[in-house]
Amino acid sequence: MTQPTATTPLQGLVFPATKGAAQRRSTPTVKQVLAAALAPLDADAASQVQGEKQWRTHYPRHFKRWVEGALRQPGTAVASAQAGLDAAMKALCWSADGQDMPLREALDQFKAGSAPLSRPLQTHTLAGNRSTLDTGHPLAIPYKGRLLTGSALAEQARAWAVRGIIESSAAQALIDCVDNPQWFDLSDRTLVLLGAGSEAGPLKMLSRWRANIVAIDLPRPDVWARIASIAERGNAVIHVPVTQAEAHTPWTERAGADLLTHLPDIAHWLRSFKGPLDVAAHCYADGERHLRLAAAMDALQALACHEHPQSTLAFLATPTDVYAVPQHTAATSMARFRDRPLLSKLLQQGLSMVTGARFFKPNVEAMVPKGANAKSAVVDSLVIQQGPNYALAKRLQQWRALVARAAGHPVSINVAPPTETSSVLSNRAIAAGYQAADVFGVEVFQPETTTALMAALWVHDLRRGAEQTTPDAVAPAHPLDLISQGACHGGFWTVSYCPRTALPFVAVLGLLRASWAAIKRSIKPTRNARQQPKLLRAE
Repeated sequence: MTQPTATTPLQGLVFPATKGAAQRRSTPTVKQVLAAALAPLDADAASQVQGEKQWRTHYPRHFKRWVEGALRQPGTAVASAQAGLDAAMKALCWSADGQDMPLREALDQFKAGSAPLSRPLQTHTLAGNRSTLDTGHPLAIPYKGRLLTGSALAEQARAWAVRGIIESSAAQALIDCVDNPQWFDLSDRTLVLLGAGSEAGPLKMLSRWRANIVAIDLPRPDVWARIASIAERGNAVIHVPVTQAEAHTPWTERAGADLLTHLPDIAHWLRSFKGPLDVAAHCYADGERHLRLAAAMDALQALACHEHPQSTLAFLATPTDVYAVPQHTAATSMARFRDRPLLSKLLQQGLSMVTGARFFKPNVEAMVPKGANAKSAVVDSLVIQQGPNYALAKRLQQWRALVARAAGHPVSINVAPPTETSSVLSNRAIAAGYQAADVFGVEVFQPETTTALMAALWVHDLRRGAEQTTPDAVAPAHPLDLISQGACHGGFWTVSYCPRTALPFVAVLGLLRASWAAIKRSIKPTRNARQQPKLLRAE
């Protein structure tokens, strides 16, 4: 929750210093930003955020109140999102030469091109060796040892939707991708990947679709060597930021820039690519660093929208968040809770008497009005272990998506399925829960499946996005529909229980499964060893 103060002056995007404090704390900033976003919707809820004494354990209820308030007041949702973004830009600081300024002022300098540069960047270009798209359909999604393409992919998309693993809108988007293979020639787009080397990012897929890619990631030679290998095997053009050449220094050792310390340099470099740009926010880090990265990515996306009215934005939303979900999805969850086995009901009632109803709460408690004739519901899948910094980082992205879409920019924001990435599995509770998630109706995807799936949905949104911003386009029934459309939540929205209230039990079951699997693996070699002498004697 804290960022230690270094003995040397901090440089880059930081939390504000507290009077008399030896550390820059993230909690006051998170509270301030969320309260600012809540204020237009519910003044009492905003006040309660600032007064919350058990913030680390109770923060989910406050994030849920924002979604509930925005759902009930569609006319205020975008203004509330803008208030949250403004508060973040005002609260967070850009520190240079020992002096802090609000990120908002720094962003104005970036727009004017007057910010001093500390790491001037040039462009190194990589070109793939393959000159054409793959033969056959360009979209193939690896799944459980198979490559799904064409009718097989369309059939699987429908099956996922029937099981409640993805929304029907996501299934239809995948079917549209199958029906329109020409969409995947991306030579007409300039796609900016913030966090190009991320494990669940779309780089591998885009490199097969003739894309013009602007890749931004940390200055780490191993990352850039891997990106170079991906480029060589594809047919894309990848532009890389590098520092000025030095004698006999490989480009991989000069490539990259840190969003937290080189933001003006990156902003200046991006201006060398003529718009419009398609800017995707895919960076991730642990703890408070993730929130600062989200703010840095937001600044660059805001700049792209400022520079060109046709620039588009892209985000990967997490399944472990709070969402307003469609009525039919909520009804599925409510029906599953109502129809759970009698033994489960009895055991859970006994558990509730002992624990005060903390466990196995329903995933959807009631429908919420969202307009004159429509209803929806709120699903709270926040996981305490991920923390409020993570929650606000993902909320900033949703707010930017709402604001940009209202301003006429095409936006792609799709909920990605739970995925066994190394960053997720580093959390022991979540990793254990994923081992037994299927028992509760959640499907956990492998990274290669998620990567291909979400890349395809981004292409769909790029091709359909222009249609959604024409004067004749039909406005969504509610601003939050932008976020629920195309969701691949893995079943988090349709399960019986609020995931947070079932996680301890799922984690225990997952640990038991993992232990049993380890025992079986240890037994198998022993059996083979016993059999080996017999085989030798037979020979």
